Amino acid sequence: MSKLNIEDGEKAVKLARKAIEHYLETGNMIKDRYTGFFEEKRGVFTTLIKKGELRGCIGFPYPIKRLDEAIIESAIAAAIDDPRFEPVRRSEMEEIEVEVTILTQPERIKAKPKDLPHHVEIGKHGLMVKFGPFSGLLLPQVAVEYKLSSEDFLSETCIKAGLPPDCWLSGAEVYRFEGQIFKEEKPKGKVIEVRLI
Repeated sequence: MSKLNIEDGEKAVKLARKAIEHYLETGNMIKDRYTGFFEEKRGVFTTLIKKGELRGCIGFPYPIKRLDEAIIESAIAAAIDDPRFEPVRRSEMEEIEVEVTILTQPERIKAKPKDLPHHVEIGKHGLMVKFGPFSGLLLPQVAVEYKLSSEDFLSETCIKAGLPPDCWLSGAEVYRFEGQIFKEEKPKGKVIEVRLI
């Protein structure tokens, strides 16, 4: 997967913030479109962090939309549609750091269930688990932040999907992907690329 440079990463994060603030002020989605990487279809997640705590995180695991469109839609959804949280208020945006993770295409790990942990590299891979109508996804930074082992990361992804923690041992489909992470150092601050390893 071709990677974004820091200028594009900064553009991505600023686009996410602009999309949220404009929507919270007007109820309308911005129509901004960029060229280059932003014309490519890419999976993306927008994460909102307030005073070190998660405030919202939603995205598109698969590359079904242009990157600029996917950023705008995921950013607004992270602010108002994450069922774990109350919708973000406009005034809160002064305290929220915006983070954008651009994903590679998820690939199914073809291995025996007991061997799955050997195919998951902490700090490199995010995970998605599917079983029947259930699915759950955790970004690569989650395993690093919570100091999870490969086994724990697999189990936590099952839990995120609403499944038993050992479902990865009993027939669930497991996918891995990589993510390139850009975030504000502080609310509305300088944008940096986050290196997990």
